[in-house]
Amino acid sequence: MANPSHVSRVLSLYKRILLLHRFLPIDLRALGDQYVKDEFRRNKTAAPEEVTVFMSEWGNYRDTLQTQVLESARDRVKKVEFGAELSEGDLKLFQDEQVGQLYELMLESTKPNRQFDIQEEGFKK
Repeated sequence: MANPSHVSRVLSLYKRILLLHRFLPIDLRALGDQYVKDEFRRNKTAAPEEVTVFMSEWGNYRDTLQTQVLESARDRVKKVEFGAELSEGDLKLFQDEQVGQLYELMLESTKPNRQFDIQEEGFKK
């Protein structure tokens, strides 16, 4: 059985990320929520050394997103860009499967007509 404090930290991180996603544009929120759910589910049985990296990187994501959300709340006039650039050094650390996932995510997030047909509440087509 998993250590209860570890499980609590994982769930806390997961919930915080999904909470922060509520402040993203609706199509990015849907894409991000699905990606986070898949990644956390996929890594449930990861090796301990992989868990350390996983938690660290998702913690960095949470911190970056929280900073960007707060920035967007302070300056509603300027359009905030969400996300961060990856350095070439960071990309070299990725496994082939991760590079493929990142590429698919990039393609989906830059489509003019994203697969998610989601409307803000109260708006009709």
